[in-house]
Amino acid sequence: METTIVDEEFADKLVTTARTAAGDSLRSLTYFTRSDFEQLYLREDLERDADLDSFIGHEWRGFKNTTNAYRGTELGEYKYTVRVFENGFLLRITSDRDGVFMTTDGATIRDFNTYADAVTEVLDDKTGRQN
Repeated sequence: METTIVDEEFADKLVTTARTAAGDSLRSLTYFTRSDFEQLYLREDLERDADLDSFIGHEWRGFKNTTNAYRGTELGEYKYTVRVFENGFLLRITSDRDGVFMTTDGATIRDFNTYADAVTEVLDDKTGRQN
């Protein structure tokens, strides 16, 4: 897999982790930073027609708005966001520096916890950050 914003080893590890966690339910996986993004995986039966520029802008702003709005509440620290759509789900896992959004077919909240934990571990390994 040829990548532009992350090294190939990290991209492969992220895709492998997401594929292992979500299996055939994984539709797509996109890594993003504040200024750039790259779709690392798209399932064969899907078309490359999503407006990823808009997705990334919305998801980055959404992360900032969410963390600011809920900071210091009794709910605890923000972990991830799940969006539910007619044809699948979007899971956003974001930090101050980078993030991933993955889309899936049907899943349960327990599945999303598993997906988020697996992907967060790979992101943390990349940057050396602590949960």
